[in-house]
Amino acid sequence: MRVTVIDYKAGNLTSVLKALRHLGAEVEVTDADLALVERAERIVLPGVGHFAATKRLDDTGLTGAIRAAIGRGVPFLGICVGMQWLFEGSTEAPGISGLGHFAERCARFPALVDGAELKSPHVGWNSLEGVRADSRLLRGVENGGFVYYSHSWRAPIGAATAAVTEYGGVFTAVVERENVMGVQFHPEKSSAVGLQVLKNFLEL
Repeated sequence: MRVTVIDYKAGNLTSVLKALRHLGAEVEVTDADLALVERAERIVLPGVGHFAATKRLDDTGLTGAIRAAIGRGVPFLGICVGMQWLFEGSTEAPGISGLGHFAERCARFPALVDGAELKSPHVGWNSLEGVRADSRLLRGVENGGFVYYSHSWRAPIGAATAAVTEYGGVFTAVVERENVMGVQFHPEKSSAVGLQVLKNFLEL
């Protein structure tokens, strides 16, 4: 199984590559080579940091190449900011558009919840809830499985939500529609549950 990992200089690249190779994947990395995306069998878009970094995908032409690959049915997985990029955009960088595959925009956690201050970023282990029974990405993952988060912005809940997490309210932890999937948590840092998610993706 060959996986093309997109490097837009904001991803947790080393850990993601290590996890994929641990699972037996043949990994290739590109930051601008459109030919690699055009022949990709699976695509992973990691991400750590500011949403504005995704502008590089537009600047290099990768956005168009990824959109075309998705249209051909290539499985796509976005991680953290990589998942947020699948939406229309984020209030973290209002002038930067996302892929727009899913409706609405990502927004920051509220500063207050029920009058109490909410710590942001949301960092640490939290459980997956409402796991969708038909999710291919979450096959073998049960409600209550713990995964590792590190983020200050969150994705809205919609028809494509495959699992949620509650922190300062309920937000989308996993999004999935046909061959396009995203996880807000870091599967490469999420022990057995995270490896199961990546294994499921590789076996699509």
